Amino acid sequence: MQLLQSYVDSIIHTALEEDIHYVDVTTDYLIPDGHTSRAYYIAKDNGVLCGIEIAKRVFALVGSGVTFTESLTDGTKVRKVDIIARMEGDTKVLLKGERTALNILQHMSGIATATNRCAELVEGTKAKITDTRKTLPGLRRLQKYAVTVGGGYNHRYNLSEGAMLKDNHIDAYGGIVPAVTELRKKIGHMTKIEVEVRNLDELEQALSVGCEIIMLDNMSCADMQKAVEITAGRALLEASGNVTEANIAEIAKTGVDIISLGALTHSVKCFDISMRFEK
Repeated sequence: MQLLQSYVDSIIHTALEEDIHYVDVTTDYLIPDGHTSRAYYIAKDNGVLCGIEIAKRVFALVGSGVTFTESLTDGTKVRKVDIIARMEGDTKVLLKGERTALNILQHMSGIATATNRCAELVEGTKAKITDTRKTLPGLRRLQKYAVTVGGGYNHRYNLSEGAMLKDNHIDAYGGIVPAVTELRKKIGHMTKIEVEVRNLDELEQALSVGCEIIMLDNMSCADMQKAVEITAGRALLEASGNVTEANIAEIAKTGVDIISLGALTHSVKCFDISMRFEK
Protein backbone atom coordinates (compact mmCIF):
# COMPACT_ATOMS: atom_id res chain seq x y z
CA MET A 1 0.00 0.00 0.00
CA GLN A 2 1.33 3.44 -0.95
CA LEU A 3 0.21 6.84 0.28
CA LEU A 4 -0.32 9.69 -2.15
CA GLN A 5 1.93 12.64 -1.37
CA SER A 6 -0.96 15.06 -1.86
CA TYR A 7 -2.97 13.22 0.82
CA VAL A 8 -0.03 13.15 3.23
CA ASP A 9 0.61 16.86 2.69
CA SER A 10 -3.05 17.72 3.29
CA ILE A 11 -3.00 15.87 6.63
CA ILE A 12 0.19 17.64 7.68
CA HIS A 13 -1.08 21.08 6.63
CA THR A 14 -4.28 20.55 8.62
CA ALA A 15 -2.32 19.46 11.69
CA LEU A 16 0.14 22.36 11.46
CA GLU A 17 -2.61 24.95 11.03
CA GLU A 18 -4.40 23.49 14.03
CA ASP A 19 -1.24 23.54 16.15
CA ILE A 20 0.32 26.87 15.16
CA HIS A 21 -2.53 28.92 13.71
CA TYR A 22 -0.58 32.11 12.91
CA VAL A 23 2.31 32.35 15.40
CA ASP A 24 4.28 30.16 17.81
CA VAL A 25 4.41 32.61 20.70
CA THR A 26 7.23 30.80 22.51
CA THR A 27 9.49 29.91 19.58
CA ASP A 28 9.01 33.03 17.44
CA TYR A 29 9.67 35.44 20.31
CA LEU A 30 12.44 33.46 22.02
CA ILE A 31 14.62 31.95 19.28
CA PRO A 32 16.53 34.36 17.03
CA ASP A 33 16.52 33.99 13.25
CA GLY A 34 19.43 31.94 11.99
CA HIS A 35 19.76 29.88 15.19
CA THR A 36 20.56 26.21 14.49
CA SER A 37 20.35 23.01 16.55
CA ARG A 38 20.81 19.27 16.34
CA ALA A 39 18.18 16.82 17.56
CA TYR A 40 17.26 13.15 17.33
CA TYR A 41 14.38 10.72 17.76
CA ILE A 42 14.83 7.99 20.35
CA ALA A 43 12.60 4.96 20.95
CA LYS A 44 11.37 4.58 24.52
CA ASP A 45 9.85 1.14 24.03
CA ASN A 46 10.08 -1.92 21.76
CA GLY A 47 7.89 -1.97 18.67
CA VAL A 48 7.51 -1.50 14.92
CA LEU A 49 8.33 1.82 13.29
CA CYS A 50 5.82 3.42 10.92
CA GLY A 51 5.45 6.94 9.51
CA ILE A 52 9.07 8.07 9.48
CA GLU A 53 8.85 9.59 5.98
CA ILE A 54 5.74 11.50 7.02
CA ALA A 55 7.52 12.85 10.09
CA LYS A 56 10.36 13.93 7.81
CA ARG A 57 7.89 15.68 5.50
CA VAL A 58 6.47 17.69 8.41
CA PHE A 59 9.71 19.62 8.84
CA ALA A 60 9.95 20.26 5.09
CA LEU A 61 6.48 21.84 5.14
CA VAL A 62 7.15 23.89 8.28
CA GLY A 63 10.08 25.62 6.62
CA SER A 64 13.47 25.17 5.01
CA GLY A 65 16.90 24.62 6.48
CA VAL A 66 16.53 21.25 8.22
CA THR A 67 18.38 18.08 7.27
CA PHE A 68 16.49 14.98 8.39
CA THR A 69 18.37 11.67 8.26
CA GLU A 70 16.39 8.58 9.16
CA SER A 71 18.37 5.68 10.66
CA LEU A 72 15.49 3.21 10.36
CA THR A 73 12.67 2.67 7.85
CA ASP A 74 9.00 1.74 8.13
CA GLY A 75 8.51 -1.85 9.20
CA THR A 76 11.74 -2.01 11.20
CA LYS A 77 11.50 -3.57 14.64
CA VAL A 78 13.01 -1.07 17.05
CA ARG A 79 14.15 -1.52 20.59
CA LYS A 80 14.13 0.86 23.52
CA VAL A 81 16.89 3.53 23.20
CA ASP A 82 17.35 2.94 19.45
CA ILE A 83 18.06 6.18 17.56
CA ILE A 84 15.41 6.46 14.85
CA ALA A 85 16.49 9.65 13.07
CA ARG A 86 18.70 12.71 13.41
CA MET A 87 17.86 16.29 12.50
CA GLU A 88 20.04 19.35 12.08
CA GLY A 89 19.22 22.90 11.07
CA ASP A 90 16.90 25.83 11.78
CA THR A 91 15.88 25.67 15.45
CA LYS A 92 12.55 27.38 14.81
CA VAL A 93 11.58 24.77 12.22
CA LEU A 94 12.59 21.93 14.52
CA LEU A 95 10.54 23.29 17.43
CA LYS A 96 7.47 24.14 15.37
CA GLY A 97 7.35 20.74 13.69
CA GLU A 98 8.20 18.68 16.76
CA ARG A 99 4.73 17.88 18.09
CA THR A 100 2.97 17.38 14.75
CA ALA A 101 5.67 15.01 13.52
CA LEU A 102 5.68 13.02 16.76
CA ASN A 103 1.89 12.81 16.95
CA ILE A 104 1.75 11.18 13.52
CA LEU A 105 4.82 8.99 13.99
CA GLN A 106 3.79 7.71 17.43
CA HIS A 107 0.22 6.96 16.34
CA MET A 108 1.19 5.10 13.18
CA SER A 109 3.95 3.18 14.97
CA GLY A 110 1.46 2.23 17.68
CA ILE A 111 -0.86 0.71 15.07
CA ALA A 112 1.99 -1.13 13.35
CA THR A 113 3.22 -2.44 16.69
CA ALA A 114 -0.21 -3.70 17.80
CA THR A 115 -0.84 -5.30 14.41
CA ASN A 116 2.53 -7.03 14.48
CA ARG A 117 1.83 -8.50 17.92
CA CYS A 118 -1.44 -9.96 16.66
CA ALA A 119 0.14 -11.29 13.45
CA GLU A 120 2.82 -13.06 15.47
CA LEU A 121 0.21 -14.59 17.77
CA VAL A 122 -1.57 -16.30 14.84
CA GLU A 123 1.56 -17.57 13.09
CA GLY A 124 1.18 -21.19 12.01
CA THR A 125 -2.52 -20.77 11.19
CA LYS A 126 -4.13 -19.55 7.98
CA ALA A 127 -5.81 -16.59 9.67
CA LYS A 128 -5.04 -13.10 8.35
CA ILE A 129 -5.24 -10.08 10.65
CA THR A 130 -7.27 -7.20 9.20
CA ASP A 131 -8.45 -3.77 10.22
CA THR A 132 -12.00 -2.38 9.99
CA ARG A 133 -13.71 0.92 9.13
CA LYS A 134 -13.46 1.97 12.80
CA THR A 135 -10.87 4.62 12.01
CA LEU A 136 -10.35 8.21 13.08
CA PRO A 137 -11.99 10.74 10.70
CA GLY A 138 -9.57 11.90 8.03
CA LEU A 139 -6.83 9.46 9.03
CA ARG A 140 -8.12 6.24 7.48
CA ARG A 141 -5.42 5.94 4.83
CA LEU A 142 -2.62 6.59 7.32
CA GLN A 143 -4.06 4.04 9.73
CA LYS A 144 -4.66 1.36 7.13
CA TYR A 145 -1.14 1.88 5.78
CA ALA A 146 0.20 1.34 9.31
CA VAL A 147 -1.71 -1.94 9.57
CA THR A 148 0.02 -3.27 6.45
CA VAL A 149 3.41 -2.14 7.77
CA GLY A 150 2.75 -4.19 10.91
CA GLY A 151 2.06 -7.33 8.90
CA GLY A 152 -1.72 -7.10 8.68
CA TYR A 153 -4.16 -6.70 5.80
CA ASN A 154 -6.81 -4.15 4.94
CA HIS A 155 -10.54 -4.82 5.08
CA ARG A 156 -12.61 -2.79 2.62
CA TYR A 157 -11.53 0.83 2.55
CA ASN A 158 -15.03 2.32 2.48
CA LEU A 159 -18.68 1.56 1.77
CA SER A 160 -18.08 1.59 -1.98
CA GLU A 161 -15.56 -1.27 -1.91
CA GLY A 162 -17.84 -4.21 -1.33
CA ALA A 163 -21.32 -5.10 -0.14
CA MET A 164 -21.45 -5.96 3.54
CA LEU A 165 -24.75 -6.73 5.22
CA LYS A 166 -24.46 -6.24 8.96
CA ASP A 167 -27.13 -7.07 11.52
CA ASN A 168 -28.90 -3.73 11.12
CA HIS A 169 -29.16 -4.13 7.33
CA ILE A 170 -30.59 -7.60 7.76
CA ASP A 171 -33.02 -6.66 10.53
CA ALA A 172 -34.17 -3.58 8.63
CA TYR A 173 -34.79 -5.49 5.38
CA GLY A 174 -36.30 -8.63 6.88
CA GLY A 175 -33.77 -11.44 6.74
CA ILE A 176 -30.57 -12.71 5.17
CA VAL A 177 -32.03 -14.63 2.24
CA PRO A 178 -34.35 -11.88 0.91
CA ALA A 179 -31.72 -9.17 1.50
CA VAL A 180 -28.95 -10.99 -0.36
CA THR A 181 -31.31 -12.06 -3.14
CA GLU A 182 -32.42 -8.47 -3.74
CA LEU A 183 -28.91 -7.07 -3.49
CA ARG A 184 -27.55 -9.51 -6.10
CA LYS A 185 -30.02 -8.13 -8.64
CA LYS A 186 -28.45 -4.66 -8.40
CA ILE A 187 -24.71 -4.98 -7.78
CA GLY A 188 -22.09 -5.43 -10.47
CA HIS A 189 -20.50 -8.77 -11.24
CA MET A 190 -17.20 -7.66 -9.63
CA THR A 191 -18.75 -6.92 -6.24
CA LYS A 192 -18.57 -9.56 -3.51
CA ILE A 193 -21.11 -9.87 -0.73
CA GLU A 194 -20.24 -10.35 2.93
CA VAL A 195 -22.92 -11.12 5.51
CA GLU A 196 -22.66 -10.86 9.28
CA VAL A 197 -24.18 -13.85 11.12
CA ARG A 198 -24.81 -14.28 14.80
CA ASN A 199 -25.41 -18.03 15.01
CA LEU A 200 -25.09 -21.24 13.02
CA ASP A 201 -28.64 -21.03 11.69
CA GLU A 202 -27.86 -17.66 10.09
CA LEU A 203 -24.64 -19.17 8.74
CA GLU A 204 -26.67 -21.81 6.90
CA GLN A 205 -28.87 -19.06 5.44
CA ALA A 206 -25.87 -17.11 4.20
CA LEU A 207 -24.39 -20.21 2.62
CA SER A 208 -27.69 -21.04 0.92
CA VAL A 209 -27.56 -17.79 -1.09
CA GLY A 210 -23.90 -18.09 -2.00
CA CYS A 211 -22.29 -15.32 0.06
CA GLU A 212 -18.60 -15.13 -0.69
CA ILE A 213 -17.60 -13.97 2.81
CA ILE A 214 -19.34 -14.60 6.11
CA MET A 215 -18.56 -12.71 9.31
CA LEU A 216 -18.96 -14.71 12.51
CA ASP A 217 -20.01 -12.05 14.97
CA ASN A 218 -19.17 -12.58 18.66
CA MET A 219 -19.32 -16.36 18.36
CA SER A 220 -17.66 -18.71 20.81
CA CYS A 221 -14.60 -20.58 19.59
CA ALA A 222 -16.61 -23.81 19.72
CA ASP A 223 -19.26 -22.36 17.40
CA MET A 224 -16.62 -20.91 15.10
CA GLN A 225 -15.03 -24.32 14.78
CA LYS A 226 -18.44 -25.79 13.89
CA ALA A 227 -18.91 -22.98 11.36
CA VAL A 228 -15.63 -23.92 9.69
CA GLU A 229 -16.77 -27.54 9.44
CA ILE A 230 -20.21 -26.60 8.07
CA THR A 231 -18.82 -24.14 5.54
CA ALA A 232 -16.18 -26.58 4.26
CA GLY A 233 -14.49 -23.95 2.11
CA ARG A 234 -17.64 -22.66 0.39
CA ALA A 235 -17.00 -19.13 1.73
CA LEU A 236 -14.31 -17.19 3.53
CA LEU A 237 -15.01 -16.95 7.25
CA GLU A 238 -14.18 -13.81 9.21
CA ALA A 239 -14.11 -13.76 13.01
CA SER A 240 -15.04 -10.42 14.57
CA GLY A 241 -16.14 -9.00 17.88
CA ASN A 242 -14.37 -9.03 21.26
CA VAL A 243 -11.08 -10.14 19.74
CA THR A 244 -8.10 -9.43 22.01
CA GLU A 245 -4.47 -10.43 22.21
CA ALA A 246 -5.50 -12.83 24.96
CA ASN A 247 -7.88 -14.88 22.79
CA ILE A 248 -6.70 -14.27 19.23
CA ALA A 249 -4.51 -17.39 19.03
CA GLU A 250 -7.42 -19.59 20.16
CA ILE A 251 -9.69 -17.96 17.56
CA ALA A 252 -7.14 -18.54 14.81
CA LYS A 253 -6.91 -22.24 15.68
CA THR A 254 -10.61 -22.70 14.85
CA GLY A 255 -9.68 -22.47 11.18
CA VAL A 256 -11.23 -19.11 10.26
CA ASP A 257 -9.66 -17.27 7.33
CA ILE A 258 -9.78 -13.70 8.66
CA ILE A 259 -9.72 -12.05 12.08
CA SER A 260 -10.72 -8.38 12.08
CA LEU A 261 -10.00 -5.98 14.93
CA GLY A 262 -11.39 -2.47 15.21
CA ALA A 263 -9.08 -1.86 18.16
CA LEU A 264 -6.06 -1.72 15.84
CA THR A 265 -7.15 1.74 14.72
CA HIS A 266 -9.80 3.16 17.05
CA SER A 267 -8.12 2.72 20.41
CA VAL A 268 -4.51 1.79 19.87
CA LYS A 269 -1.80 2.94 22.29
CA CYS A 270 0.74 5.32 20.80
CA PHE A 271 4.30 4.04 20.52
CA ASP A 272 6.57 6.05 22.82
CA ILE A 273 9.13 8.14 20.92
CA SER A 274 10.90 11.28 22.11
CA MET A 275 12.62 14.09 20.23
CA ARG A 276 15.66 15.33 22.11
CA PHE A 277 17.89 18.31 21.39
CA GLU A 278 21.64 17.98 21.77
CA LYS A 279 23.01 20.49 24.27
